[in-house]
Amino acid sequence: MLECVVNISEGRDQDLIARLAAAAGRALLDVHADEHHNRSVLTLVGEDAPRAVTRAAVAALDLGRHEGVHPRIGVVDVVPFVPLAGDDAATALGARDRFATWAADELGVPTFLYGPERSLPEVRRGAFTTLWPDHGPAAPHPTAGAIAVGARPLLVAYNLWLAAPDVALARRLAAAVRGPSVRALGLPVGDRAQVSLNLIDPATTGPAAVYDLVDRAARHAGSHVVGAELVGLLPEAVLRAVDEERWGQLDLAAGRTIEARLAAAGLG
Repeated sequence: MLECVVNISEGRDQDLIARLAAAAGRALLDVHADEHHNRSVLTLVGEDAPRAVTRAAVAALDLGRHEGVHPRIGVVDVVPFVPLAGDDAATALGARDRFATWAADELGVPTFLYGPERSLPEVRRGAFTTLWPDHGPAAPHPTAGAIAVGARPLLVAYNLWLAAPDVALARRLAAAVRGPSVRALGLPVGDRAQVSLNLIDPATTGPAAVYDLVDRAARHAGSHVVGAELVGLLPEAVLRAVDEERWGQLDLAAGRTIEARLAAAGLG
């Protein structure tokens, strides 16, 4: 089975987000919308649901009217395929390549591949400047932009909020914790400062570890972490590695694992 975590550049219009999510049918496991990032993260399973959501989003959204703090290259910004139990990296790569070809041929949206060839940050930095689409037109779609289509292992998307509305501090903290198992950005989110993280090896650096790393560094600068936010779902093994007494502090819960949502949808 494949998980697909589609990132849509719309996080404010709740009715529209609901319509886009409904296109996935029973393959939808979770929706996380953020009005400041102006972004929604839809956790799906399989290959059909990502195509249905993407077709609906390309028809409904216009990147030229989009404002938000999160970097983006398209209205359907990122489409990563992730192997779950029973599948492997080769299966995810095949799904990635089929989706990228489909989006270019059927929707006319250029697609950039990431995974073994290059990372997602490399695509963001180089799209249409030093990197050219792997499939589709050489220029961005007039309203949809482009799509970064990937194959990757499981990761955990995680946000930490600082007590002080100090974006410069958030950026310094992001740089301090960034490394082989963590990607991080410091962002202004409303009138607050956020360290936005991808835990790309959550077995090595999980939510509790990164919370403590950022909080410790923030305290040295006269601030501290005041809240955590799980974006989407996390693997059960990552949750179970955290002391249950800290789940509330870290915005974790048994019902927010991939395995729990698969079981609830009758897909486990």
